[in-house]
Amino acid sequence: MLFPQLLDKLITETTSLSLPGFSVELCLSATIVAMLMMRLVNLDRLVPASVTAVLGAFAALVFTWLQFRQIGAADAIVSQKIFTGLLIHDTFTVFFRAFLSLFLLLTIALTSLTGIPDNEDGPDFYSLLFGATIGLMIMASANSLLMLFVGVEMASVPSYAMVGFLKGRKPSSEAALKFVVYGAGAAGVMLYGISLIAGVLGTADMSLLADRLGAAAAGGSGGLSDPELRAVSLGILLVMVGLAFKLSLVPFHFWCPDAFEGASAEVAGFLSVASKAGAFGLLVRFALALSGAPGTESLMIAFGVGIGFIACVTTTFGNLAAYSQTNLKRLLAYSTIAHAGYMVMAVSALLVMSNSVNAAAMQVDINHSVEGLLYYLFVYLFMNLGAFAVVAIARNHTFSEEVDSFKGLVSQSPTLCIVMLICMFSLVGMPPFGGFVGKLMIFASAFKAGDVHWFMYVVVAFGALNTVFSLVYYIRVLKTMFMDVRPVDARPVPVHLGSLESIYVVALAAFVFLLGVLPQFLSATAGAAAQSLAKF
Repeated sequence: MLFPQLLDKLITETTSLSLPGFSVELCLSATIVAMLMMRLVNLDRLVPASVTAVLGAFAALVFTWLQFRQIGAADAIVSQKIFTGLLIHDTFTVFFRAFLSLFLLLTIALTSLTGIPDNEDGPDFYSLLFGATIGLMIMASANSLLMLFVGVEMASVPSYAMVGFLKGRKPSSEAALKFVVYGAGAAGVMLYGISLIAGVLGTADMSLLADRLGAAAAGGSGGLSDPELRAVSLGILLVMVGLAFKLSLVPFHFWCPDAFEGASAEVAGFLSVASKAGAFGLLVRFALALSGAPGTESLMIAFGVGIGFIACVTTTFGNLAAYSQTNLKRLLAYSTIAHAGYMVMAVSALLVMSNSVNAAAMQVDINHSVEGLLYYLFVYLFMNLGAFAVVAIARNHTFSEEVDSFKGLVSQSPTLCIVMLICMFSLVGMPPFGGFVGKLMIFASAFKAGDVHWFMYVVVAFGALNTVFSLVYYIRVLKTMFMDVRPVDARPVPVHLGSLESIYVVALAAFVFLLGVLPQFLSATAGAAAQSLAKF
């Protein structure tokens, strides 16, 4: 093919296929440019950056809805490679775009209510927020090891700046510095792992990894005694280190409590949900890209079991470490670590079942494991953001985020306390809230994976025990808010029903409740997203 013909083909494919499939990310990019240009000409003094950000996030949500309609109108599960195969556009990708666009809109609304950032820093802050969201969307749609790294770094670098955005606060600057140092180390390790995988298998295309891995294992033992598989296995482990850092899995969790404590509650809420969502989307794609290769079943099942072991350690450590915390943001940070462990159980089940000898017969169960993960993530959006929103709103009145500053808060602001109760009971996994349904789906998929490997039964047992453990420190916070006496010298928190703050948190709590009693719609959407992965 001649160069002019090749160029025409590239332009045609980009304009007719790639750009429409990338419309959400383009919308967010255009919003960043608009905010920076408005800052340049001082137009942001007339139109606040928060207004521009809300409009941009809402437009992205509309584009996502149009993509859902397009997929539904096709009456089939659509999976398309875009930008010469670097990214993939399917129902799974669109699900994460909808998730991240909605969460971005809710985060902007929260920052507008709490006043962080101020009008002077608004364009800078929202540009970082939008940039991180674009990176997370790229992570969820990555079909190349190159885009895997680009997505992770594009999401990470703005996050470092947002953690240290509270200027003049030593804990914020210290947390940002730690986050940068640890993040740079994790990125270097992950990049080395990518080079090993791509170098041995001869491709960076994730859709070809399983076939190349099977070819490398052909004629060998299919285990670690094979030098090529040993090198690839090392590369997989190193990539997993980078993803484990993003997910704050033990032993790569150490940045999380410090970053959450140093950052504002709004930024901590964003990191606790959005970064987890993007990383889980990428982890699912990476796990499936390596699954199903003939001759490597035992090796990949061992990886699945290893991830299950990490899940057990992570949930246990996160829940036990939360017991002694006196700062509510730090307590929620360890809660985030524990919940990352719960969710990674679904990925462990996915790997184990996808590489079993009866993988074809277990396809429905494999889909259910992804469906459970997506459902839990969506519920986690509302219940965790609700908890951080209560902390942020109360902080604006008490100037403190210590647990003791919430003593007897029910006497002054019962709305905030009831919302916190709903969110924390959902985080525990108690019915009738959405967290119960999500945990039940994940535990069910892990239990089914026990038919392939017995250790998955141990994973389920650890998950159930940790659910009980977590109840103690969540109840301790609620006991402080509902049963302790409000100190006489405590600053008042006059957030009454009908105020914008109360309407915001009540709306979040309402979704937590509705997802527990009416799970059908979200379950169907998550199931369609899971099936699109199976069809690819």
